[in-house]
This record gives sequence, C-alpha cells and structure tokens, in this order.
Amino acid sequence: MAGIGFELRRILARDTLGSTIKAYFYAGMISSGPFILSILGTLLIGLLTTSVVDPPAKVAQFQVSVTYLIAVSLILSGCFQLAFTRFMSDRLFARQDNLVLPCYNGVCLAVTLLCGGVGLVLTFTAFSGQSWAYRILMLMGLVTLGNIWMAVIFLVSVKQYRSILLIFAIGYGLAVLCSVGLHRYGTEGLLGGVVIGHLALLLGANGLIWYNYPSDHYLSSGFFRRDALYYSLVFVGLFFNLGVWVDKFMFWYSSAGQDVIGPLRASLIYDIPIFLAYLSVIPGMAMFLLRIEADFVEYYHAFYQAILDGGTLAEIDLMHGNMVRSAREGLYEILKIQALVCLLIVAFGRPLLQVLGISDLYMPLLQIDVVAAGLQVLFLGVMNIFFYLDRRDIVLWLSALFLVLNAGLTGLTLWLGPAYFGFGFAGALLIVSVVAVYCLDRCFGRLQFRTYMMQQYG
Repeated sequence: MAGIGFELRRILARDTLGSTIKAYFYAGMISSGPFILSILGTLLIGLLTTSVVDPPAKVAQFQVSVTYLIAVSLILSGCFQLAFTRFMSDRLFARQDNLVLPCYNGVCLAVTLLCGGVGLVLTFTAFSGQSWAYRILMLMGLVTLGNIWMAVIFLVSVKQYRSILLIFAIGYGLAVLCSVGLHRYGTEGLLGGVVIGHLALLLGANGLIWYNYPSDHYLSSGFFRRDALYYSLVFVGLFFNLGVWVDKFMFWYSSAGQDVIGPLRASLIYDIPIFLAYLSVIPGMAMFLLRIEADFVEYYHAFYQAILDGGTLAEIDLMHGNMVRSAREGLYEILKIQALVCLLIVAFGRPLLQVLGISDLYMPLLQIDVVAAGLQVLFLGVMNIFFYLDRRDIVLWLSALFLVLNAGLTGLTLWLGPAYFGFGFAGALLIVSVVAVYCLDRCFGRLQFRTYMMQQYG
C-alpha cells in the first residue's frame, strides 16, 4: 500500500485543520472501509428485516451464515493472497504488465476450485438437511467471496483505493436493497440478496482489472511456478487468517455456543462484544496507515536509495535513524489512539450497550475485546514493517505463534469459565505483539549489516 503515502502527503501538505481531518478520514476509510462496509451491510439488513421476517430467528440464521462465509472464504483464499500480491508486484516491477490478467485469472480459477470443492463437499454432507436453495446460495457465496478477496488484494497492490471503496459501497448497497426486497422468502431470500450484491461487487472489481490490464492471453499458471511462488507467504496467509478466526470457531463449537442452522453455531455471549470491538479499530487503522505508509515508507526509500547511490556512512546512518524513528513513532501513535478508544469504551460502554439493547453483562467482555482489537492493529503494523524489510521468515513464525497461542489460551479460558472469556484472544495478541516488537528492534539493529551482506552474496 506504499502508493497511498503519496496521496496522504499531498493532502497533509496543505497544513490546515481541514486537510488533516480529511487525511485521517481518507486513511480510515481506505484501511477499514471494505471491512466496515461488510459488517455494516450485514447489520443493516438485519435491522431492516427483523420486524418483518417471520420468525425473526431466520434473520439470525442469515447473519450467522454470512459470518461463516466471510470466515471460511478468508481462510481458504488466505493461502493465495499474500503470495499473489508479491508475485504481481514482481511482475509489475519487471514491467511485465501483459502477464497480470492471465495470472490473475489463473489464481482466481484455483480459488474457485478450492472454495467450490470445499463447498460441494459440505453441501452434500454437513448441509444435507437444508433446502437446496440455501445450499446453492451458500456455495455461490463462498466461491464469490473467495474471488472478491483476491480481486480486492490485487486492486490494493496496484493502488486502486478509491475504486475499491466505490465498488464495495455499490455492492453492499445493492445487497441491502435486494435482501430487503426478498425478505419474504426468509433466510434464503436474505442470503440471495447478499449473493447478488457480492456478484455485482466481483463483476465490478474484475471489470476494473480487465480494463486496466488488457492481455492477448486469458489464462496462465505462471503464479504456481516453483521459482515464482513464495511458499512462506502461502503459510503466512493461512496461519494469520486461522489465527484471527480460531477463537471464534472454538467458542461457537463449545458449550458457550448455540445451534443456529444446520451445522452452523454461534456464541451470543462472545460474538456481540467482538463484533463491536472490531468497529473500534477504525481510528487505529487510520493512524497506522497515515504514519506507516506516509512517513515510514518515505524514510525507508531514502535509506535504501542512500545505499544504492553509494552514500557516506553518516548519510546512511541518518536515513536509518529516520526510518527507525518513524516506525517507532507510528507504532506509538497506534498505541495512543487505541488506548484512548479503550478509555472511551470504559466510560461510555454501558450506555452504548443499552442503546443497542444489549445486556450490561457483556461489558467486561467488550472491554477486553476492545483491548485485543487494538493489539491486533499493533501486530498488523509490525507485520507490515517486516514485509517492507522482506523478513518473511520472521512473519511466518510470528503468524504460526499467533495461531498456536490463540488456540491454546482460548482453550484455557473456555476451561476456566465465563469470567475469563476474551482473555485468551487478548493474551495471545499481547504476547505475540511484544515478541514482534522485540524482533523488530533486533532487526533494525542489524539492518545495515544484513543489507550489505545480501548485496555481497546476492
């Protein structure tokens, strides 16, 4: 996302209060927009149809079904997302634009086969007791969402930020309209509206890619060549997405969960606070994007340019110091803004729950989940810096550590009882964030030595 830094610096250069607010709003929408629009779209459909769908439990069935579609599609497509981003960045850097479209189509075919294969197996096994309409819509939704994540991550990598927001706004706007219009058909009608919206979203994203990267070839397996595929990034994407969702799955299928529809379960006591907590990350994500992408990237390029241009040791040390300081200040800013959000939740959390018609009993879990969501933003910030430094080895084992810790500590809190719910997720993120910051400090300390050694033997 380095390209967004130029746009943010251009806005901030006006040096007015309005431009500063605009830069933070722009950064917040770009970093969280698709995620927030997805959540708000599903929530809005539920709010608009709860009073007219009979019985209201069908709305909960719809929302849980969409949540599973998002979770499973992210995990399955996560195997390809980061590796494909790196592959396409390499192709564009080498000015091989003609390979973009066929390779994109190739990886989308693989995602379709993977999501479709998993979906088909589940259609005839776990979901055999559901209506055919529901099963077909779930299969279509899984395949469509898997491809949407690939299209979005590709558009992000080529800096089509405004287009992504516009496409998501149109897609989820259409999903809300169609779901409300089809509400008389119950769960299948609501789900059908979302599938229509997702199909429109995918068509819009693909149209943008096909328009900007025309090619004489339609399909290529170049991404899967052994010398082009970064296997470490495949496992990073898988481990990280599993790590984000493993605690939710454990709660859903524990004694704290309830049956909703077919094999799908939910945990009201865990899901509502974590849902609200994720909405609280918008300020932290905006700060992360603004400070890391606008400041860190500038010094990062200056440091490596000084080395490539044969700068003096004093010049290289100066650029290195600026880069380290900008990274430190960026992470510190994330901590400050998320700490402020936590304090606001402590002060106004109970009134917020009352407005939403949610019991005060959720308050302790909401507080710890807000802390966990803030730590996740910090962890993402450190991981992003490691990606810039091309330390895929560190990111890989940090992702694996996050997955293991979240699964282990969540299992422990489930065993200890409701008073400890949420501490597993927060504890895992706290430990892995501390370890990540420690590794980043060591990495910065050895960066110049490592850079010169890689040049010598590269």
